[in-house]
Amino acid sequence: MQNILSVQSLTKKFDDFTAVKEISFNVEAGSIFAFLGPNGAGKSTTIKMLTTVLKPTSGEISINGFNALKEQDKARASFGIVFQDSSLDEELTAYENIVYHAVIYKVPKKERDERIRKALEIVGLWNRREDYVKNYSGGMKRRLEIARALVHYPKILFLDEPTVGLDPQTRNSIWDHIKKLNEERNMTIFLTTHYMEEAEAVADQIAIIDHGKIIESGTVEEIKKRTETESLEEAFLKLTGRDIRDDNDSGNKVRTIRGMRRRRTRH
Repeated sequence: MQNILSVQSLTKKFDDFTAVKEISFNVEAGSIFAFLGPNGAGKSTTIKMLTTVLKPTSGEISINGFNALKEQDKARASFGIVFQDSSLDEELTAYENIVYHAVIYKVPKKERDERIRKALEIVGLWNRREDYVKNYSGGMKRRLEIARALVHYPKILFLDEPTVGLDPQTRNSIWDHIKKLNEERNMTIFLTTHYMEEAEAVADQIAIIDHGKIIESGTVEEIKKRTETESLEEAFLKLTGRDIRDDNDSGNKVRTIRGMRRRRTRH
């Protein structure tokens, strides 16, 4: 099967700190790929590089056949992204939020209304399209973000912690929508989550990153077999340890390193 995403020797350094260390993996078109790791493992840095938000120090990224470092516009047109932190304008209606996105992605004006309607229908929000986002619940906002990411017809959808902070009913509803997109549209899903049961239930392939390196990959059954465990959560803990990690991203670590340097300089 053809790869929709190919990553080769991807590395990101912040001064003397290496957040991601020469990782390589492939994602097959039409699959659901889970990218897992503890806090501070390098997940967010990797996703930012894959989605052209952050420039790699070295390595190669191919998305839908396009070089993501040299053909950024074509690569960006090939994916949708739902970040962990909401990026909706709460002072606009749901419809207005998606129109703004459609304009940015140069969706043809004659197709815009129909695409927006279909995207909102997929997540069950068409009848609430004129409501202001500030009046939406957390689950509705998440569904709206997914709809917004679909309007330009992406080949791959990146989901960074798509169900964090949501109640079980809303989480199940969102996963139903995501699985429907994958099955009916053959849309590739690239996701991160701290809910191991979610990844175990939906992912075709999994990669686990820790300390900036991929330490295990394969199907759930392959990972459980190699780690001699009964569940993905047990395998994850066996591979990454049971110690609680600081919830720091790479930027925080870099700021800490720079602060230490300044203090040493003063003394």
